[in-house]
Amino acid sequence: MMKPRLLLVDDDLDFTRNLVLLLSRRGYEVSEAHDGDSALRIVEEQEFDVVILDRKMPGKDGLTVLEELKKKRTHLEVILLSGAATVDSAFTGLQLGAYDVVAKPLQWGDLEEKINQAFKRKLSRK
Repeated sequence: MMKPRLLLVDDDLDFTRNLVLLLSRRGYEVSEAHDGDSALRIVEEQEFDVVILDRKMPGKDGLTVLEELKKKRTHLEVILLSGAATVDSAFTGLQLGAYDVVAKPLQWGDLEEKINQAFKRKLSRK
């Protein structure tokens, strides 16, 4: 099965490094950004299937980045990560076009399933 190209956006460098390593070992092609502005620049320069985006970051928060990503690349699927997932923030993320919201700490199997489901949805829209 073809694996999606991923962009991981999170300001926690240790978390990002560990998740990139784990995803890479599972055969995913993963790029990373550590803030919203960097993520938006990278998406302008490269093509991705799924973005894994932290909800709470300094500067532009995840919801702002999500909104801007969906304006630039409507076909892009975004999984929003939240350390303090509330119903309101999850609902807002979904309204802005997120595929799903996943709470931290992550359960690896749940995240991988969400990534693959988001990728299938993207492929079905082509």
